[in-house]
Amino acid sequence: MAACVKLGSKPDTFVRKGQEWFCTSGLPSDIIVEVQEMSFHLHKFPLVARSGRLAKLLEEASAQKSDDKPCVELHDIPGGPDAFELAATFCYGFRLELTASNVVRARCAAEYLEMDEDLGEGNLVAKSEEFLNQVVPRNFKECTLALQSCEAVLPHAEELGIVSLCLDAIGSMACIDPNNMGWPMLHSSMQSPGGSLLWNGISTGAKPKRSRTDWWFEDVSVLILPLFTRVIKAMDARGMKPECIAGALMHFAKKHLPALNNRRQGTRAESSNVGLGSSEVEQKHVLETVERLLPTQKGVVSTKYLSGLLRSAMLLHVGLDCKSSLERRLGLQLEQASLEDLLLPNLSYNMETLYDIDCIQRIVEHFLLLDQSAVGMVSSPGSIFDGALMSPPTLTPVMMVARLLDAYLAEVAPDVNLKPLKFLSLAEALPEFARISDDGIYRAIDIYLKAHPWLKEDEREQLCRIMDCQKLSLEACTHAAQNERLPLRVVVQVLFFEQLQLRTAIANCFMMSDTSHALRNQSIADGLVGASSSGLMIRGGDGYGHTHVHAGAMNENQTLKVDMDNMRHRVHELEKECSGMRAEIQKLGKVRGHWRLMTTFMGGKFRSQLCRTRGSVAQNHIQPGRATPSPAHSKGSRHERSTSIS
Repeated sequence: MAACVKLGSKPDTFVRKGQEWFCTSGLPSDIIVEVQEMSFHLHKFPLVARSGRLAKLLEEASAQKSDDKPCVELHDIPGGPDAFELAATFCYGFRLELTASNVVRARCAAEYLEMDEDLGEGNLVAKSEEFLNQVVPRNFKECTLALQSCEAVLPHAEELGIVSLCLDAIGSMACIDPNNMGWPMLHSSMQSPGGSLLWNGISTGAKPKRSRTDWWFEDVSVLILPLFTRVIKAMDARGMKPECIAGALMHFAKKHLPALNNRRQGTRAESSNVGLGSSEVEQKHVLETVERLLPTQKGVVSTKYLSGLLRSAMLLHVGLDCKSSLERRLGLQLEQASLEDLLLPNLSYNMETLYDIDCIQRIVEHFLLLDQSAVGMVSSPGSIFDGALMSPPTLTPVMMVARLLDAYLAEVAPDVNLKPLKFLSLAEALPEFARISDDGIYRAIDIYLKAHPWLKEDEREQLCRIMDCQKLSLEACTHAAQNERLPLRVVVQVLFFEQLQLRTAIANCFMMSDTSHALRNQSIADGLVGASSSGLMIRGGDGYGHTHVHAGAMNENQTLKVDMDNMRHRVHELEKECSGMRAEIQKLGKVRGHWRLMTTFMGGKFRSQLCRTRGSVAQNHIQPGRATPSPAHSKGSRHERSTSIS
């Protein structure tokens, strides 16, 4: 319930008729007070007894000899007719309730009318001042209402110190955790001394919910922008957490910027309907002010909210400084963004593409300038061919951004208006080591080539240069080898590196097999030695332990044999495909040019690699009845195989 102080005891007899007020106390009025468009027909004695200013003005009006009633004009009274009505009600001694909503007007009007203690104790200045100092600062909502009422009389409220009083009280209460203080949020007569909830005076044992940190956001969001700005600055000066300040700014922006409530704006028609006339100007001012007040710490403001602000800035056509600052903020924490956060509509007048590609390019550049991990890394974390037994590297921010950027490129690739150079520029924005795998960029390139079938061969090859075939997974290589949209040179590269991947996988299988056999032989030998030392008799082929180990080894050898057969079959298929493609190239008229290009790129390795493949596969062929190689032999063969694929 709102706090109030009741003054006076007489029933109110003021009656309004149109633009005039009358006092129906039974006595005819003897003066007229005009306040702007309203006329008050009142009595002289109650007014001069409480107001020094009215006493002087009525004395001057009475000195002018006239048969008409004295008339006093108070057009510049703060608060207008409503404030004068409060003062007149107090002068007559009628019932008057001072509340947080009207006390500021009453205080300013009392100061203007000189209703101080010189004319008697308990005048309106003292009563309203007492309410402001003792009642309003005790409750956050009441204090916010009082500050909101200052808007109509702002210069006078500033001069009387009312605004500063409210700001200090709001800042103090907002910075105090209500969960620790039990005030003003948790105070309730329905709680036991222990804090549990009561039902019919009996403790239920249930605990009340803790208050949220955003309990004051809605109260301050009703303030006009200048007062809201001062509230935020007052809280910041008192050490309010940046997260709370950012939350209050977000709540205020959502309430005053309709564009923030729609995540999927993107047409020029929608942007023209954002605001009309002064409303659009006010929204611009709100957005620029909110951006200026946002904390600068990384992660305090979510990327979703920053993206919404940037989208609104584009719709409202705010200044370049505001948009650049929002882009920089997004770049600072780009690794936390989602794909939807980057799908910013292109609202420029040329509107070449559906999404603003240039904006994302600038955001990525900000990220590279601000992200220290990207600057500190100078070498690649390793390709997928460094060994299948290696654990994947820990994702750094630049690697997370690379994944996000590849997903963004795949999303914008179907746009027929997206030029190859712009696509290429954005794809090359990140350093080479940022991508652990190039499957994402391959997918984006494939989508782009499918949406732009008219591209020339050299343009296709230029796009494919940003893709490292060594970083493609086996599944991506298989898809790319059959992709008719890729240039022929790229397909040959993919086939070459796919063969390398298969050879690496085969070599790793041998390494695992050699290692497991060596460990098993060592464990059997240790077991035999232990049994002999214990005095146990070991039988030849009749021992249960030896038979069990031998059966397990046979099963594992059989499994490895099946896997090896599958890999050899795939290698043979690739060799046939390469031979067929080489025959087709020879039939073309540009055989020399194409073959010289492939030879230059491969460095002469491709043909020799195919020859070594057959020899290596033949040497590594495992016979079903072949004995397990010794550890020494395994080590040598492992070295020989590793050098053949280097």
